Amino acid sequence: MAYEIDISDDFISANTSVNIESLQSAVETGLQTEGVASAVLSITLVDNATIHRINKEHLQHDFPTDVISFQLEWSHPRRSSPGNSAEGRAEGAGIEGEIVASTEYALAESVRHEWPVQSELTLYVVHGMLHICGYDDLDPAEQAIMRNRETVVFDRLGLSPVPR
Repeated sequence: MAYEIDISDDFISANTSVNIESLQSAVETGLQTEGVASAVLSITLVDNATIHRINKEHLQHDFPTDVISFQLEWSHPRRSSPGNSAEGRAEGAGIEGEIVASTEYALAESVRHEWPVQSELTLYVVHGMLHICGYDDLDPAEQAIMRNRETVVFDRLGLSPVPR
């Protein structure tokens, strides 16, 4: 398995320190869990103003959000798309994508959920990675599948259960 994961921290705050190596490890664990053969992922940590602008420009949503992902490439030797299975949608696939996560948003949500900001941010990047793997959360059934995959990755990382 060949994974290239580049993380850029564009959010500077005296209130938080992000462990980039931990985020990288979480994404690698997620890719391994999903059986991804190869991946090139660019992850950028930003503030709410930046993610708001990206959300408005690309998704026509006029508000800040937690994470936005862009699937740039999805290839598989035997399938043309990820399909809709409950797990392993990107098993054996090569993926490329971009993930933009708001550290500022994670700060606020971590207080609300009463868990570390690092865990909240980890949830965002794992969630974005799962989108690039072919999962979605637009309807209740798909949302349940995606939440399950997040929980599986968090279990493998030895992290606390994902708050709901």
